[in-house]
Amino acid sequence: MSVEARERRQPWILLSAPLGAVTLLLLVPLVFIVIYSFWLRSAVGPDIAGFHPDNWQRALTDPFYRYILFNTLKIAAITTFFCALLGYPAAYFITRSSGNKLILLLLLMLPFWISYIIRTMSWINILGSSGALNTLLLSTGVISSPIQMLYNEATVILGLVHFLLPFMVLNIYVSLDGIDTNLEDAATSLGATRWQSFLQVTLPLSLPGLAAGGLLCFVLGAGTYITPLILGGPRDAMFANLVFEAIITQLNWPMGSALSLLLLLVLGALVAVYNRFLGMSQLTKGLG
Repeated sequence: MSVEARERRQPWILLSAPLGAVTLLLLVPLVFIVIYSFWLRSAVGPDIAGFHPDNWQRALTDPFYRYILFNTLKIAAITTFFCALLGYPAAYFITRSSGNKLILLLLLMLPFWISYIIRTMSWINILGSSGALNTLLLSTGVISSPIQMLYNEATVILGLVHFLLPFMVLNIYVSLDGIDTNLEDAATSLGATRWQSFLQVTLPLSLPGLAAGGLLCFVLGAGTYITPLILGGPRDAMFANLVFEAIITQLNWPMGSALSLLLLLVLGALVAVYNRFLGMSQLTKGLG
């Protein structure tokens, strides 16, 4: 074999292990899910194999599924908004801190050391009828009976913000940390106030990080299952809960496959739009 041929093959040899893992663990299961989404559930016996569009037709035309999908996207959008609102000041403070940024980043990462389920369930001990907040309000005489604060859309959003806020802060921090502070000083030397230099220099340059954090929060929020299950009520189910109910409770794997692929297509379209206008490089920076 010639030297040129060996050089052409070397990158593929090096990539063989990760490509094999991606194919085996991602692409192959996805192909099975696509095939299974066109099968039909049988009341007795195994599922009916074949090419039947019934599951997809039901998923796309049933008002119930449309309502849950739109509600999921709405909750994800509200969660992303609050994550950006709370995350930007925190990221800006860490970036401009004169102390040890590593300690602040370590404190930011501490929630990841605790199980997501435990962090979500902790809100029951805080907001429950006998939780810390109701106990404090009762003991101070502010209220005479416990307030029902759990199992609604607000607590679902609160739990999602608690879970996703570090992702937003990290992405914005990466973007802010790459901005030369001399640009702000130059703006102020030309007569701009600190607020004007922030609005006209820092904020526009940090928008890619904000967009990357927004994409992460939106996609992770829209695909969540645990938070609405623990903190939400019957009317606060999200699309991932429908997938769980179809597969685990109803044992309807074909319908569950179609629903999961529908959510994947919607979120994939969002990622494609983001990649078209902003690219994925900023997102990988934040993840790194």
